[in-house]
Amino acid sequence: MKHLKTLLLVAIFTIGLGGAVNAQKTAHINTDKLLAEMPETKALKAELEKLQKTYRADIEGMFKTLEAKFKKYDAEGKNQTKEVNAQRAQEIQQDRAKIAQAEQTMNQEMAKKYKEKTAPILQKAEDAIKAVASEKGIVYVLDSAPGKGLIVFDKGEDIYNAVKAKLGF
Repeated sequence: MKHLKTLLLVAIFTIGLGGAVNAQKTAHINTDKLLAEMPETKALKAELEKLQKTYRADIEGMFKTLEAKFKKYDAEGKNQTKEVNAQRAQEIQQDRAKIAQAEQTMNQEMAKKYKEKTAPILQKAEDAIKAVASEKGIVYVLDSAPGKGLIVFDKGEDIYNAVKAKLGF
């Protein structure tokens, strides 16, 4: 009898919690789409492309200089001593290393700039999502972007347009 009462209490408690959970409002939003359409993201993309073009132009200039030097040294190589040719080969290797270092620096600077500039954009989007969820009484907001773990999102409320309006675009 004691086990029956315990079992009955557990069943009532479980059913009661299930009803409370079902009463909570959920929604979803495609954060990838939201972030891609934010003006700040578009401005960041343009800024990064401009920075990359600048770096790329510098690196291409270094490469053209190296190429010209290599052709010159190759043409003069037969008339030079082994020591001079060895020194020139070492110089070519150093120039190649400088180009590789410049490319690495470019990649690091681009990644640093991206990380630095995306943090406030992500925060702004998150704040807008939280504000819309609060206004609508939504307890859970799930990310419906592909690969974010949400598989079915037909029944929840899509707050994309409300967040977009909150952000002003």
